[in-house]
Amino acid sequence: MSVFIIAEAGVNHNGSIQLAYELIDVASASGADAVKFQTFKAKNLVSINAQKAEYQKQATNQSESQLDMLKKLELDTNTHKKLINYCKKKDIVFLSTPFDRESIDLLNELGLRIFKIPSGEITNLNYLRYIGSLRKEVILSTGMSTLKEIEEALIILTSAGTSKKNITILHANTMYPTPMEDVNLRAMQTIQDKFDVAVGYSDHTLGIEVDIAAVAMGATIIEKHFTLDKTMDGPDHKSSISPEELKAMVSSIRNIEKALGSSIKKPSRSEKPNITMARKSIVASKSIKKGEIFTENNLTTKRPGTGISPMEWDSIIGKVAKRDYQIDDLL
Repeated sequence: MSVFIIAEAGVNHNGSIQLAYELIDVASASGADAVKFQTFKAKNLVSINAQKAEYQKQATNQSESQLDMLKKLELDTNTHKKLINYCKKKDIVFLSTPFDRESIDLLNELGLRIFKIPSGEITNLNYLRYIGSLRKEVILSTGMSTLKEIEEALIILTSAGTSKKNITILHANTMYPTPMEDVNLRAMQTIQDKFDVAVGYSDHTLGIEVDIAAVAMGATIIEKHFTLDKTMDGPDHKSSISPEELKAMVSSIRNIEKALGSSIKKPSRSEKPNITMARKSIVASKSIKKGEIFTENNLTTKRPGTGISPMEWDSIIGKVAKRDYQIDDLL
């Protein structure tokens, strides 16, 4: 099964539908399977007293509240419809992460078949229970969480009606950008072993190498933030990859998919012609007359591998030559 690559546009549209269209263009051109936005009502998401994260303060107006910042990044119903239609034209899946009950309903009414649960909602019982009741495909991010919290979220989702086989759990780290020493990519495999579910990786590191490694380690979904321009104002641009990096990431992941292969060890189609060139055969190391005994003193092994295999050495030694041999003649 091909890795499902989600190009995370998030709120990097800065509230502009034109920028959102351009983000879809970039995601589609990169070869990603889906482009994902965020659906929320700021008033339902944060209180008037909620502070911005430190990385958000550094990337936005520090005097602005989290509520005011998010209000400017909301996408209304009509905009959602336009973006969904545009994604259809560009042959890419539209996804969006809902952050409140009203947003879940909106995305459900718009026909989304995949619901992405962000890391911050993994301890939100009512939120999880409601999404679980929709019986859709679910992608669950697990930044900041423990195995116990993941287990509790899984129980809530499945008890509400979502089949475990329709759930993919993404290992993640909720720091933008994530320091390499905090990635802990092996935790993705721990999640898979513990819960017997499909796993993936939601990446917030700078660069693309960790995503490629995650695919080699068994990720079935990769999610990565991207932007049109890292220097734009907004909370997530600086920790997102460029259009060129996104394209390189997708290309690298597709190559790794091919390279992972079938797990069966046998000569590949491309290397079969080289077998006889690279391997050796038993040959005469000096002139041998008919009737002489083959010994270690008159035989050796050399390329090509078109004669008797050196693995037959022990059975050849001591036999009688049935004809004359010159130096380098194959037996």
